[in-house]
Amino acid sequence: MQKAAIVILNYNGVAQLRKFIPSVVSFSSFDIVVIDNASTDASLDFLRKNFPQIKLEQLPENLGFAGGYTKGLGNLRGRYEYYILLNSDVEVTPLWDSELITWLENNPEVVAVQPKILKYDQKDFFEHAGAAGGFLDELGYPFCRGRIFETLESDKGQYEEDIRVDWTSGACMAVRSEMFHLFGGFDPLFFSHMEEIDLCWRWRNHGYPLYCLPKVQVFHVGGATLSPTHPRKTFLNFRNSLFLLRKNLDKWEYRKIYLKRILLDLLAAFVFLLRGLPSHSKAVIKAHIGFHKFKNKLHNSGKKSKKIGTMGVSSILWEYYLLGKKKFSEI
Repeated sequence: MQKAAIVILNYNGVAQLRKFIPSVVSFSSFDIVVIDNASTDASLDFLRKNFPQIKLEQLPENLGFAGGYTKGLGNLRGRYEYYILLNSDVEVTPLWDSELITWLENNPEVVAVQPKILKYDQKDFFEHAGAAGGFLDELGYPFCRGRIFETLESDKGQYEEDIRVDWTSGACMAVRSEMFHLFGGFDPLFFSHMEEIDLCWRWRNHGYPLYCLPKVQVFHVGGATLSPTHPRKTFLNFRNSLFLLRKNLDKWEYRKIYLKRILLDLLAAFVFLLRGLPSHSKAVIKAHIGFHKFKNKLHNSGKKSKKIGTMGVSSILWEYYLLGKKKFSEI
């Protein structure tokens, strides 16, 4: 079994591959594997011609982020001790991969670790997808050190300590391969968005810790596949957030929190209408319909929890919108 593989999921991302694969090849110590979600562009031709050392795993159809990784990594099972999952729109830095793997080797109780994730086009600001470590409030809303909702903090060295987190970002995370497979990987029903939060929650329910290692940093574009302003993203975020609650909470805690979430999500739909975004308002309603359509098909997460996050934040919505706390350090 080899030490580690850097695994990138691709779907019609030749533009991102042209821009970011050179830095991955230059600054990486391990095998690079691209899982291709049945692309119809020139992605595979580009890789074969310019980077023949990259290993390719071709899937017969587009299974989304969740299904694509789970199926593709299933084909790699038993070949690598660690996986480093990396988005195709990430610029890496020297020693990034070896430092993540060495840290996991030195901390055998930890199942996964992420680096500090900064914006590609504003390198002194945290990036939305993970920033300096992910957390959940007691209603299941995610937030990060360095990012709460749409507010991104500038990186002034304020979050440099290693910290135990509720979830590590799928944009860049190193994970013990057998633990990924043992827990079934990402749930394909999520398709895209929050599938890593679900997997991390399942790990936490069984007592496995996760960490952020800020001394390692990468730069993420974000939204390269699906724009943050697209109603589809709103739909996936709201629906998948409900999937998280259904899968990982015991039934009584789930029912209690879901009643609160109905009210809050209806309020969010109303706010979208006030902002002149009716398609996003409809996406919120469709998210609840989609949730009820598929909730009984979710993979059983096994051990359930009565608690969501580790920080004890009752409502990040309250802290952010009503108390005006825009920074993680103020929470």
